[in-house]
Order: sequence, then C-alpha cells, then structure tokens
Amino acid sequence: MGKVGLFQKVKNSHFAFYAIAVVLFWIKTYIAYRTVFKLGIDNNVQKFLLAINPISSALLFLGLALLSKKHTKKIMILIDFILSFLLYANIVYYRFFNDFITVPVIMQAKSNAGELGSSAANLMSYTDVFYFADTIILIVLALTVFKKVVSPNRSAFKIIFLAAVTVFLFNLGLAEKDRPQLLSRSFDRNYLVKYLGTYNFTIFDIIQNIEATSQRAMASTSDVTTVENYRNATYTPPNPAYFGKAKGMNVIYVSMESFQNFMIDYRMPNGQLVTPFLDSLAHDGNTFYFDNFYHQTGQGKTSDAEFLMENSLYPLSSGAVFINKDQNTYQAAPAILDQKGYTTAVFHGNYKTFWNRNVMYKQLGYDQFFDASYFDMTTPGNVKNYGMKDKPFFQEAVPMLEKMKQPFYTKFITLSNHFPFEMDPGDTNFPAGNTDDSIVNDYFQSAHYMDEALKQFFDALKKDGLYDKSIIILYGDHYGISENHNEAMAKVLGVPKITPVINAKLQQVPLFIHVPGVKGGVQHQIGGEVDVRPTLLHLLGIDTKNYIEFGSDLLSPQHRDWALFRNGDFVSSKVIQVNGKCYDANTGNLMTDQTACKSINSQVVNELEMSDKVVNEDLLRFYTPPGFKPINPNDYQYLGPKGKKQKQVQTTQVPPTGE
Repeated sequence: MGKVGLFQKVKNSHFAFYAIAVVLFWIKTYIAYRTVFKLGIDNNVQKFLLAINPISSALLFLGLALLSKKHTKKIMILIDFILSFLLYANIVYYRFFNDFITVPVIMQAKSNAGELGSSAANLMSYTDVFYFADTIILIVLALTVFKKVVSPNRSAFKIIFLAAVTVFLFNLGLAEKDRPQLLSRSFDRNYLVKYLGTYNFTIFDIIQNIEATSQRAMASTSDVTTVENYRNATYTPPNPAYFGKAKGMNVIYVSMESFQNFMIDYRMPNGQLVTPFLDSLAHDGNTFYFDNFYHQTGQGKTSDAEFLMENSLYPLSSGAVFINKDQNTYQAAPAILDQKGYTTAVFHGNYKTFWNRNVMYKQLGYDQFFDASYFDMTTPGNVKNYGMKDKPFFQEAVPMLEKMKQPFYTKFITLSNHFPFEMDPGDTNFPAGNTDDSIVNDYFQSAHYMDEALKQFFDALKKDGLYDKSIIILYGDHYGISENHNEAMAKVLGVPKITPVINAKLQQVPLFIHVPGVKGGVQHQIGGEVDVRPTLLHLLGIDTKNYIEFGSDLLSPQHRDWALFRNGDFVSSKVIQVNGKCYDANTGNLMTDQTACKSINSQVVNELEMSDKVVNEDLLRFYTPPGFKPINPNDYQYLGPKGKKQKQVQTTQVPPTGE
C-alpha cells in the first residue's frame, strides 16, 4: 500500500481520530497534574501512577463515542469537552481551596453559585484556554483531515473497554501497594487523585455518595451503642475551677471570616499592627486567648465551622453537612440552651438561603434568623461580595440584639474578610502588603477592617451593658490564604519556604473566650473547633457527659494533647502528621521513626470514623440525652421582617434557668 493510500485510510478511520483524542487528552491532563495540583509526589511509583492514571478514563469515556454509527466525531468531541470542563472546574476550585470538587460540592452550588461568582472569576486566567485546546484541535481535525470517515466497527468497543479496565486494575494494584487501603481508609482526596486521577476519583465519589445515602436507611438503634461506648471512654470532665462560672450569662459568638492566627501581633514594615484590637484581647489577661487552636473544616468552610462549634461533631469528608445532611437530627448548643430558658438567634448580612442556613438552622434549634432582609442592603457602600460589610452589619445588628430577651445565645457571622479580600475605596487607609501576590497583600487591609469593626462592636456592647453580662467567643472559621500563595507567605513570615509543618501551623485560627469576672490569659494547649462546645457548656454549668460529641473541654486538666484535620492529619505538642508523614513538632524535621505518629493516628482515624457514623447514619435520631426534648424543625419559621414574626422578641428579662 502506498503512502497516499495509507494516509487516505487513516483519514477515513474513526480509530485514528479516537487515538488522537486519547493522546491529546492524556497529555493535557498530565500537564495539569504536574503544574496545578500539589499532590506530594514522593517516589518513582507515584510519578509513574500520575502519568498513567488519566489513560483508563480517556480510553473508556472517549471510547463510548465509537458505539455511535452516525455521530461518532461529534459525540467524541462532546465527551472530550465535558471531561475538559470537569478538569478545569477542579483546577479553578483547587486554586483557592486546595481541594477537588465532589458531588456534594456540586449540590452546594445550587445554593451558593450566585454568591461565589466573583471569587471564581478572580481564580480564572485567559491562559486557561489551554485546558480546552485539545477540544479545539479535535473540532478543527473533524472539519478538515477527518471530514469523511467510515462508520466504526461497534464490536471493537469491547476491546477498548477491556483495555481501559486492564489499565485501571493495573493502576489500582500499584496504588494499593504504595498506599494500602487507599479506597477504604483514606480521608484525603489528594491521595485519591494522586493515585487514581480526577476522573476515576469522580466515579469513586459518586459511588461513595450512593453508599452514604444507603447507610442512613440501614442504620438502627443498635448502631448508637458503639458510638456511646467510644464517647464514654473519651469524655473529658470539666475543670471544677471554671465549671458554672458563667451560669446564666448571655452567649455571643462572632465568626471571624477567613482569619488566621499569624495575624495576631503581626506588624507591617512601618511598624503598624494589623489587628490592634484583637491583639489587645490576646494580652489583657481578662480573656482566654488560645494560640494553638486549629480550624477543622472541610469543603463546607464557614458552615463547617458553625457545625463543629455547635454540635462538637466533625464535618463531612466530602461536601457540607449544611447542604447534604440538613434533615438529620441534631442536639446542638442552640437547642440545648433554648430548653434552658435562652433565646437563640443568628445575625448574618447575607440572605438566608446561602449555605442552606434557613433549613439547617431549624434543625439546630435557632429561634430567630436575622438575615440580609433585616439589614439595609441598598445604601451604596454597605455591601461587598457576600453581603453586608462588617461595620454597618454590627451597627445595625446591635439594636436588634438589645431588644432580645435575656439570657440569649447569639451568633454573628462576619463577611468582609473574604477571598479575594480587596477593599472598596474609602473603607480603609491601612497599607497593603508588599509581596508580589495581590491576594496576600489585600488580606492585611481586609483583616484590619474587620478588626476595626470588632472594636466598634465591643464598644457598643460595653455602652449598653451587655459586655458585663455575656460570654463573648470570637473564632477564626477557616484559613484565608491557601497553599497556592506559599511563596508570598514565606516572605510574610520571614522564612525561606513554607515547610509541611509551617503549613500545618498556618491552619491555626484564633479563639478568644471572654467570661466576665473570670481571669483569662494566653492558653497554649492544642485544640480545635470541635472542642469549643463542651468548653462553653461547662462554663455555663451544663455537664456534657450525656451528649454524643467528640470535643474535649479546653479548660479541663484532662484535655487531650492533639487536634485533627478533616483529611486525617493532626497536630500535637510532640509530633505532627502531614500527608501521612510524621514530623517533629518542635524542629519541623521529618522523623526517622515514622511510627512515632502511630498512636495518635489510630485515635484520629477512630474518631473520624465514629463521627462520620453519627452524621452519615443520622444516629442521633435513635438517642436522646436525659432532659433534652427532640426539636421539631416545623416549629421554626424564618419569614423575615415583612412576614410573620419568627418567635416573639421580648424585652422583659427573666431569671436564667441554667443547670
């Protein structure tokens, strides 16, 4: 056969078009893996797996087009575009969250997509067209070189399917050898993508979500026993020196958006403190300031922090509890205190559907939800990105707070210090950072603005007398600066580079607990957001021994010496586990004895599994603590100021009925 004849045969072949599509798609995906995702490649096996894991997906999904007799090229191009879009969506998501999109995240988009638009736009670049270059090339080839092709032999798909399965099983076998129990005990999506690829991970995630749905249906009362036994064994009794010291006091939570602990006492090159008000709280001696406190959020970010703080349960490994488990039974702090005479409310300068709060807050037992409909969202300059700016938010919220019946349990969710952090003209004259990263530079201005708003709020509480009657808890909800900005962060911290241990410690967020009449001071014990609820309830004189929760009272002499992350890593005073590797907590060096983390790791895995069992199987529907009445979410209606009142706001004060 001559060269012309061979070329003509190739031009007429769907298989040649298919082969080109597979190769282009594989090359593009591999480049993305190496340039965008920080997957922690440690050895030659992992390098090899990263190179081959897109192949099985490309063979299988693009091969589906060969089943069509008439529209093979069109279907193949469409499949390539869909897969490319999935890859690109993961790239954009990863640029901020250092994580991968899951099915629950897609479900969250129904609630949050409109609010997240501006953040997503800041994560995109015109060079991103590269991730669709193979689709463009295929379209050009389909219209030129492969304009006329013969119908494919559909039976050949069986060979392609067999080849795809073979490659996948080979891939999985090598992955299991390098990382045993990869599919059964991995809490970290980085591992799954590193070993299996984004496309196979998506399939695995779909299967996991189907399995999680079935878990609830199969659960029964007997499943609670294992969790109860674990809880009884890990319960931390309260410190007698602090138990009941805040009995009957109001509770005011403030969620400090994206605020990380490195900002406390941080000075700009000109000597200015970024957060002078929060710094003063950290050192005034009348406030507990926890400087080894960590966020433990997953994909639910701010909503996960709320869930942790009020339920002392861990968030989901994939997606957000507020979206995916909004019909579960909970025994949250608002419901507990509501049944002890407290009025409960949330103040939030965004609309009630964001993060599905209008549904989830009913499950948590909140009497009232003062969302954006209660605030002035029309005055120019009041609104930024996700809702009301912090200063006008507090200014308008305080009069509503003053009218509430005491004692009350309230939460204020700030918004201004949110990615991408840029400030509107006139909001602040504080200097930006001096790195080459605009996101990091803007963070200093945004954090300073929030600090000023918090001082304004505290001044108002002191003026109306609420400051001396209330426990005030301020906490950073999650990180603000992701690992993608490590180069700039190294300059900010004055270190040569951000090591795994430094990155772990960057997950510290501040926790302040002010209790009127109780001496505080800097607290160095390690803790996480899951630990706050038992700490608070014990201060209020409510023992948590009968509640199913996983936190450890931060003020108890028996408080544990570690805090876990949602991906299964952890920090302790002696060792820190990052990406499954064990480091010395003091030197930051990789431990020569990697079994040094084994004991704590075993506890971490067990605790996450117990919490996941409670949440995924909705086990609290089978368990009611003594003296607690299960709430009925239908008793709550958040209709806004123009509708019916949520629950009558009373100004008459009544004696507290705490235990």
